Amino acid sequence: MADAVTFSFSDTIAGYVTRFDSGTRLLRLKTADGREFDVSLAGDPSAELVRNLDEPYIDASGHIDEMLSPGRFLFVYGVHYPERGGSFDAKRLVFLGRGAEDYRFEEPSWWIKQIESLADFYKRAQFGDGPVDFTEYRTEIRLGGDKTASHVQETDTISRLVYGMASAYLLTGKDEYLEVAERGTEYLRKHMRVVDSEEDVVFWYHGISVDGDSERKLFTSEFSDDYDAIPMYEQIYALAGPIQTYRVTGDIRIKNDADATIRLFDKFFFDPEQGGYYSHIDPILFSADHESLGENAERKNWNSVGDHAPAYLINLYLATGDQKYADFLEYTFDTIADKFPDYKNSPFVQERFFRDWSHDTAHSWQQNRAVVGHNLKIAWNLMRMNSLKAKPEYEQLAKKIGEIMPAVGSDVQRGGWYDVVERLKDGDQEAYRFAWHDRKAWWQQEQAILAYLILNGTVGGDANLREARQAQAFYNTFFLDHDEGAVYFNVLASGTPYLLGTERLKGSHSMSMYHSAELCYLSAVYNNLLINGREMDFHFQPDPTNLPDRVLRVSPDLLPAGSVRIASVEIDEKPYTDFDADALTVRLPDVQGRVKVKVRLRPVTK
Repeated sequence: MADAVTFSFSDTIAGYVTRFDSGTRLLRLKTADGREFDVSLAGDPSAELVRNLDEPYIDASGHIDEMLSPGRFLFVYGVHYPERGGSFDAKRLVFLGRGAEDYRFEEPSWWIKQIESLADFYKRAQFGDGPVDFTEYRTEIRLGGDKTASHVQETDTISRLVYGMASAYLLTGKDEYLEVAERGTEYLRKHMRVVDSEEDVVFWYHGISVDGDSERKLFTSEFSDDYDAIPMYEQIYALAGPIQTYRVTGDIRIKNDADATIRLFDKFFFDPEQGGYYSHIDPILFSADHESLGENAERKNWNSVGDHAPAYLINLYLATGDQKYADFLEYTFDTIADKFPDYKNSPFVQERFFRDWSHDTAHSWQQNRAVVGHNLKIAWNLMRMNSLKAKPEYEQLAKKIGEIMPAVGSDVQRGGWYDVVERLKDGDQEAYRFAWHDRKAWWQQEQAILAYLILNGTVGGDANLREARQAQAFYNTFFLDHDEGAVYFNVLASGTPYLLGTERLKGSHSMSMYHSAELCYLSAVYNNLLINGREMDFHFQPDPTNLPDRVLRVSPDLLPAGSVRIASVEIDEKPYTDFDADALTVRLPDVQGRVKVKVRLRPVTK
């Protein structure tokens, strides 16, 4: 095989401008890992500013020369030709802001506008212009928002939609989003919830198959990895949307459901001898070791141990301040910090385990492979937990992940973060091999963005800020669907949308509104409150009689103690002063019925 590439191909370079000669039209870019490339602009490429959803195309083609100032980060898409050792002709340039130091996604309202657009897309896709009727909900949504012929309603995807709508209300105060969240929560409680009075637990159906006015309950999972079993992660994510709604409304019924589901986890998924939570139980005996579970018997994994925190448990603690949830969180993160690192063998954490915590390296599709986003998700959530209860092992592990992951999990040539890679190199391999492809999934970009934003916002560091900006830049440049709305599931390594099979869909077993909305909500929080020192408004609509002592807790996330305080409160659009600015609590008036609460939070000057 020839040493040199002898064919032409199109690709993307993400880099920082080191030099531009307007006479020769030659641009030199330095990639994230310090390699330099010469790019020819002689072919009059187009240029544009990155734009948010629902924004028009912003042409910058007439300003290329003045915008190519040293240090500016941008994307260049072009064609590589093999002649004279290789040349790269630019065809499209994407700038991230008008000035060299400007990044549009750091604008105060960028992520708030984006979550509005997402909410409008999914509301329109599921319910059209009619009333919010969840009998019309469908799991599968096509690229443009049309429904497929499938009539299955999965519990988790409804919950994820509910989460997105509740988050959109928190940021915007628009009643139409809260209506979807509340009606979705009611639909889940009525159709997907099972109250087992004998065991004093609640569990959730996988979903229902709808045929006209009749519905068939789907008790066990229909997904291939978990078929005919009750997987922990489906029970976990059934709570995601309702609990985010509970933060807004304080509906005590939601909290009761969560407590009963946690009792399910502790009675049937928890391992009292070896610790941690099993990933599956069988549907008859609720046993984690039944032979019908096959390779899922007596297994533990990231989803069963760690996913409690981001999916519902942190939000449940934020809404209540209850110590028992803080204890559960501490147990979760102690387990992660103790069991998941495997740095003597691999730069990636271990994700699957047998009952005794020995490593399961032959399970199903995962084998001995790493999901890049799970590593980043651990770093992000460790830093959240570290704000609640600081421990050296939490911060050290999060920082370690942040430091080592770019070289092994990110695309230092084009930007963005990869999907699944082998945890170990084979023989004389220099790079960790991709499991199946080098595509990039929307949810893994989220984990990178939030990990580096919170690392920068809590422990600082130019490297963390640079990684956060690069990840936000790739996501906002390539994942936003400006033609149909919402975001793409996957893009190719170059950033081109990948639109085949289930990855063409905007709604599926794997995709609803959850990750894209969570990204918007927390990127707004971290960018504004932790990093850029900007005030933010948050909206709630509780009935004071539902809250203990009528106290509404308004902290937007687990943030460092003393980093933000309440600047002002309005109730039903009138100024209100009964609040504890530092405790981030509002004592609501002694009235019957729901009130609209708007809280302005202000970062504390460091």
